[in-house]
Amino acid sequence: MNSIILTAATRVITPLMVAFSLFILLRGHNEPGGGFIGGLVATTAFALYAKALGVRATRAALRVEPAAIAVAGLGLAALAGLWGLLAGGAFLEGMWPLLTTTPSGDKAGLPLGSVLLFDVGVYLVVVGSVLAILFALEEDVAASSPEEAD
Repeated sequence: MNSIILTAATRVITPLMVAFSLFILLRGHNEPGGGFIGGLVATTAFALYAKALGVRATRAALRVEPAAIAVAGLGLAALAGLWGLLAGGAFLEGMWPLLTTTPSGDKAGLPLGSVLLFDVGVYLVVVGSVLAILFALEEDVAASSPEEAD
């Protein structure tokens, strides 16, 4: 697409949308939202970027192949499931390690647990898989019509 306005706006909007998607991801393990919705918002940001600047520029901005992002996310989600199993519980059981101990003997700290790890995995799976499909479709359309090529 050859719109100067869309290209200029995309350079500002894309980082804001990715930051908002990370907010949704981090908010979601305690409230509505999470990995799936955050991943869709991030994917929308990169889809807009691809529409304005082309798939080649979007792949360069990502620096990692979408399929590799999806595989990494799947690995994190599986690791989150195994964490509960290896700790003596059930597969995908929520684990909340608290890293410090107070002088009174109570556990304290920032509760970053397996639920957040699972949400990050889902986020990466959604971003990677949807972008892989989107890029394949965009490249197919560009190949079939020479005037629309990157």
